[in-house]
Amino acid sequence: MSKLRFLFLLLLAGPAVAQTTSAVPVAPSSPLKTYALRLRPGDDLRQQLLAFTTAHRIRAGAVLTCVGSLMVATLRLANQDGPTEYRGHFEIVSLVGTLSTNGSHLHLAVADSTGRTLGGHLLDGCRVYTTAEVVLGELPALEFRRETDATFGYQELVVRPVPAAVRAKKK
Repeated sequence: MSKLRFLFLLLLAGPAVAQTTSAVPVAPSSPLKTYALRLRPGDDLRQQLLAFTTAHRIRAGAVLTCVGSLMVATLRLANQDGPTEYRGHFEIVSLVGTLSTNGSHLHLAVADSTGRTLGGHLLDGCRVYTTAEVVLGELPALEFRRETDATFGYQELVVRPVPAAVRAKKK
């Protein structure tokens, strides 16, 4: 059903139906500023991303895309405490996550020469083989923070708007 048709039916049904539908959470918004960079052979993927985040004072950012290759992939796999290191030649098939000077959260998926894909938390030690072509997005009106969530005890994302006066200082 199209959105327009749904809204029309909702209007016809009256306020009783409108009150029973679940509300979509309100989330702060921001314009998007983008950066494109290329990492070179031997660069540490995570360290370079965090250094870029620090150098550009990015309070709220995201990886928009990344393609390239690695000769070492160091990941924290699901439900594991420590790192797992893979050596060989790997294609970066996905790099996603949030970036912030207050804490970043990045996941990496790589494929080997047979197409077998591995993925997990991006850790230090992922070394670029030939290139890593990265496009990052910054959300200058927002700030990402990491705060302990009582449900599991992990540091989880909290999104806050940045006052305009603070944003103006960065420029």
